[in-house]
Amino acid sequence: MPARIADMIVRNCDPGEFTDCDVVFSGLDSSVAGDVETAFLQADIAVFSNAKNHKLAPVVPLVIPTVNLAHNIIPAQRQQYNLKKGLLICISNCAALSGAGYPGISSIDIMDNVIPFISGEEDKIQAEAFKILGTVEQSSAGIANQSVPISNACNRVPVLDGHLVCVSLKFAQQPPLSVDEVRAALKEYQSEAQTLGCYSAPKQAILVRDESDRPQPRLDRDAEGGYAVTVGRVRQDPSGIFDYQFVVLSHNTILGAAGASVMNAEAAIIPGYQ
Repeated sequence: MPARIADMIVRNCDPGEFTDCDVVFSGLDSSVAGDVETAFLQADIAVFSNAKNHKLAPVVPLVIPTVNLAHNIIPAQRQQYNLKKGLLICISNCAALSGAGYPGISSIDIMDNVIPFISGEEDKIQAEAFKILGTVEQSSAGIANQSVPISNACNRVPVLDGHLVCVSLKFAQQPPLSVDEVRAALKEYQSEAQTLGCYSAPKQAILVRDESDRPQPRLDRDAEGGYAVTVGRVRQDPSGIFDYQFVVLSHNTILGAAGASVMNAEAAIIPGYQ
């Protein structure tokens, strides 16, 4: 056993075993995460979760810290559960091979192959995107979902880490921005995690590449320690069906999983929520 973990204590997944903890991070399987996370929340412990069970609950923020930290509905959540310092925040995560967990996809199924369906992923992306892009509804202290139409397809590809998306986008307001304006908006974007001073926040949340063959998972997934999103091939849609097309890459196990939970915790601690 490696020396760095030899002295770690393994405890039962029960709030009574964690009375000395103010914050817990959950990466539990969805078959058990729901009840366990609720128990920790009701014990007034702050829970930062990667599990899917509570992501769409009305008073649970679904937060990517470099996107929508403004979705602060913790006061309403604490009022509903009668909490003083407990809270539950979830993140949205999508997957390369590593997202399937261990042991994951059989090598004979994925090598030299692409699997054009991942159960539940396409519906999840739409539902979670609607919530992430939504706004805080003061009257109900919940999130009013964004109703922008989204069409998507998910494929499992033989890449260990990295979530690559080819985006075709049409603006509601016409005429749309110019290509230069779109690129400038991406380059100049500042997230609240950055302005708040989160330790894990990247210096630049969105990196725009000029090369025609970028981003690539192998070359770009670790940008800014895996906390940045890399965008490339920003261009007008030649067909005229959409306004713009571009390619987006993020690290699914850092910004899309554990790393985002850590940054969410930082963002809760700095203003004093924990």
